[in-house]
Amino acid sequence: MLMKKGVILGVAGAVVAGTIAIAGGHGGNPAVKARKAHMQLYAHNLGVLGGMAKGEADYDAGQAQAASDNLVMLTTMNQMSYWPAGTSTDDLGDETRALPAAWEPANWDDLMAKSAAMADAAAAMQAAAGSLEGVQASIGAVGGACGACHKAYRQPMN
Repeated sequence: MLMKKGVILGVAGAVVAGTIAIAGGHGGNPAVKARKAHMQLYAHNLGVLGGMAKGEADYDAGQAQAASDNLVMLTTMNQMSYWPAGTSTDDLGDETRALPAAWEPANWDDLMAKSAAMADAAAAMQAAAGSLEGVQASIGAVGGACGACHKAYRQPMN
C-alpha cells in the first residue's frame, strides 16, 4: 500500500513538473502550442491503431480500446481557445500550418461538419476496437476525416 501511494505521488509530481515546464516554455503562441499538442495526441493514438491495422504492431485489445477511447475524448474537447483570430499562417508564418480559411465565416459550417465527421469516425472506431478486424475496418474513416480537414485548412508541409 505504501509503495502504491509512492508511485501515485511520483506520477503526480511528474505530471505537475511537466505541466510547469510546458507552461513555462518560451516563445510561440500558447493557443498554437495547445492546438499542436492536441493534434499530436490525435497522431499518437492513430499511430497506435494504425500500427495494429497494418500489422506493424501486434493487436492488443486493451491498447486499441484505450487509443480509440482517447480519440473520442479528444473529439469531445472544446477546442475554441486553440483557434483565436490572428493565429493563421498569414499571421504567424511558419509557427503554424493553419490556413486563414479556417477563420472565414463562410467556412464555419464546413469546419463544423468536418469536426462532426471526425467525432463520428472516432466513435465508430471506439465501437470496433474490440477486434483487429474492427480496427482495420474503421481506421480509414478516421484517417479520412483527419485528412479532409487538413486538406482544406492546413498548409501542406514544404
